[in-house]
Amino acid sequence: MSVTDRYWGLRDWFPVPRRNGRFYVIRWVLLEANRLAVTGALVTFMFSALMAVGWIWTFEMQQVLTETPAVQTILSSLLSGIILLVSIVVSINSIVLSHDITSVEAQEDRVRGVVEFRRDIGRLTESGESPTDPAAFLGLMASVIHDRATALEAVATGNDEELNREVQEYVEEVVRTVEPLGDQGDSASGADFGVLWLGLEADYGVYMERSTTLRRSYEGDLSDAFEERLDDLVRAFRLFATGKEYFKTIYYTQEVSQLSRTLLVISLPSILVTASAILAINAQLLPEVWVFGFPPLMSFVATVFTVALAPFLVLTSFMLRLSTVAQRTAGAGPFSVQQ
Repeated sequence: MSVTDRYWGLRDWFPVPRRNGRFYVIRWVLLEANRLAVTGALVTFMFSALMAVGWIWTFEMQQVLTETPAVQTILSSLLSGIILLVSIVVSINSIVLSHDITSVEAQEDRVRGVVEFRRDIGRLTESGESPTDPAAFLGLMASVIHDRATALEAVATGNDEELNREVQEYVEEVVRTVEPLGDQGDSASGADFGVLWLGLEADYGVYMERSTTLRRSYEGDLSDAFEERLDDLVRAFRLFATGKEYFKTIYYTQEVSQLSRTLLVISLPSILVTASAILAINAQLLPEVWVFGFPPLMSFVATVFTVALAPFLVLTSFMLRLSTVAQRTAGAGPFSVQQ
């Protein structure tokens, strides 16, 4: 692996600029970043914020921490919340994974559908290529849709200037949409989700509707060759739509499974640290080490609070992407909802 490839591979851990030199920090946080990187950023921000409050409000904060049982009450609530949170997320994960626990007949129908879908993809090209990974599938569909859109424009030449102009605009929009799908190295992030998101982000519904409107508006004026090429393009969009919806299924399954696994790993040490801190505060066994000039109690409480909130920060990082994907893909398809 070259130095350049390693540099681009860091895009799921750090918001590095694209090849055009621009930063997309919000997009990186919501979609492209590794969820552990976002969690680490949130944990760092939480700890820094607590320490900053203690530095700005030193004497008052020290009095609050030592003269009230608020710390123990909050930590006890967080401890209960962690256990409840893990139980809920694991239950959701079980529901998602239950989709794969079906009868033999259902599994047979699923396999038959996959075989038919791959056969249809193979018919799109002369070589019968039927890729298995999302990146190759997106590249193949981008090439097929691009070629069929170009062929559509080639047979649209005629005396009707309005039809020619509308077809040209339609083809240009289609080509502009599928171009990023064929250049994953420049558009996608270093994470596996980067390639997956390219397929989720492409909105095919508007072009399928546009083809229907085009045929209805110029009914009787279109040549047989044009209608045949238009049917070929719509057929390619339908196969792409099927693959795109399946990408969403893959993504949700993988993301929820990763969330459950990460949450289980983070929650156990968080529970142990929180419970130990409650016992230490109750027994007045607190550290007496000053860290960067901060009082020992302030550093101790900030650390414990950050560790106790870690499971919720993990949930936040994953839900940011889950909710963003759900929102942005809800308006794609045969019906579009304008935000």
